[in-house]
Amino acid sequence: MTQHPPDNPTVALFVTCLVDLMRPSVGFAAVKLLEDAGCTVVVPRAQTCCGQPAYNAGDRGDAAALAKQTIDALQGYDYVVAPSGSCAGMIKDHYPRLLESDPAWAAKARDLAGRTHELVSFLHDVLGIRAVDATFDGTVTYHDSCSGLRELGIKDQPRALLASVKGLTLVEAENTEVCCGFGGLFSVKYPDISGRMVDDKAQAVEATGAGTLLGGDMGCLMNVAGRLRRRGSATHVRHVAEVLAGLADAPAIAEGEDG
Repeated sequence: MTQHPPDNPTVALFVTCLVDLMRPSVGFAAVKLLEDAGCTVVVPRAQTCCGQPAYNAGDRGDAAALAKQTIDALQGYDYVVAPSGSCAGMIKDHYPRLLESDPAWAAKARDLAGRTHELVSFLHDVLGIRAVDATFDGTVTYHDSCSGLRELGIKDQPRALLASVKGLTLVEAENTEVCCGFGGLFSVKYPDISGRMVDDKAQAVEATGAGTLLGGDMGCLMNVAGRLRRRGSATHVRHVAEVLAGLADAPAIAEGEDG
């Protein structure tokens, strides 16, 4: 039986580390989108890292401890929403397996997984939002992050909402579903391979002629933005939530940064 969201659902925003530390405007955009959709938004103060870096490094002990802390911090809300496919994927896909040996925690992990969604897919798939009240004068291209695409099936949802943004034109890049080379610790363990991958991605973005690259994961966006900047590209990089919320006035990602 299809479950319909409650009226005025209470949503816990899982802000994510990169948004909190590097791009708070994405968090504000997420709040605006959720409130415009009729949600009551809460940002639980006890939230920290979801544990994905430790998990990717094989440190199951610290990853499990962070998972339990996150589960406790996010109890009691109708939904949990993250502006990140990788963090949402960690909670939805990996928490239940990480804690499966402990029946009590495994049940809590499954409950949280069932309430957790990536931001754009939540708006489109759960709340049924088909249009936003936003304007963006320019041509954009979209990068599909690996976690969002492969773990959560996020592909059509951002494109459908972007189609409602007045003044925006979307052009698709070649191999848009190919990894940008970030991959969490992959970029640290295999910097030469990662560098070649992100250079290929940057070239594909530039070839579209789009003035702005959008995506749903800050790790990917910062990775590509850094390479574009080093190539001297004029392409701007933004999180898709900023455009959908009509809050794309802040400097683009990597602009004005050193390195």
